[in-house]
Amino acid sequence: MPVTLAVFLLAILVTALLVAIRRGVFPVEATAKAAASGLLVLLALGRWDPGDPFATRMLVGLALCAAGDLLLLGRRTFPAGLVAFLLGHLGYLAAFAARTPPPDWSPLPLVPLVVVAAGAGLWLWPHLGRLRAPVVCYIVAINAMTWGAVATVTAGTVQWTAAPGAVLFLLSDLAVARHRFVRRAFVNRAAGLPAYYLGQLLLVMAI
Repeated sequence: MPVTLAVFLLAILVTALLVAIRRGVFPVEATAKAAASGLLVLLALGRWDPGDPFATRMLVGLALCAAGDLLLLGRRTFPAGLVAFLLGHLGYLAAFAARTPPPDWSPLPLVPLVVVAAGAGLWLWPHLGRLRAPVVCYIVAINAMTWGAVATVTAGTVQWTAAPGAVLFLLSDLAVARHRFVRRAFVNRAAGLPAYYLGQLLLVMAI
């Protein structure tokens, strides 16, 4: 699938998703979300080289995130969605490690990422209840994934799109966390969903 066509379709689907959320039309919301996530998987499959461990691990990570997208649609399935995304981040992390071993990653990106992780943990901690342990694990995983993306891009072993893609993914998760644990508001979705799908698209472009 041409990238320009994928971007056009993704923009339409994300717009439909936000309109459905705003109007409270759940069947349209679920359909648009599944279609947008499925579109990214199709785009990744078109760029996939079975002989490239990086591409395979990126595809696995993306597929797990797509499963997480659907699981997050329900309140009861939210913990399962969290696990799916956690595994997805580990898939991305393994992909970056396939290109550059973690001991060779630059430590410089860790400074802002540790600050973000600590700040997010302190912000969310009073609201997490029984989910404290899995959410903390998730925060560690997504920041590690972001570090891997930035470090491998800096090393020149992964395409530049991976770095902003991972950062956008991280920012979108902060919006999800605010919506789920702090305050439910449409602005969380309006900011988080476009950032998420653009971030995932940029990660796919690194394949």
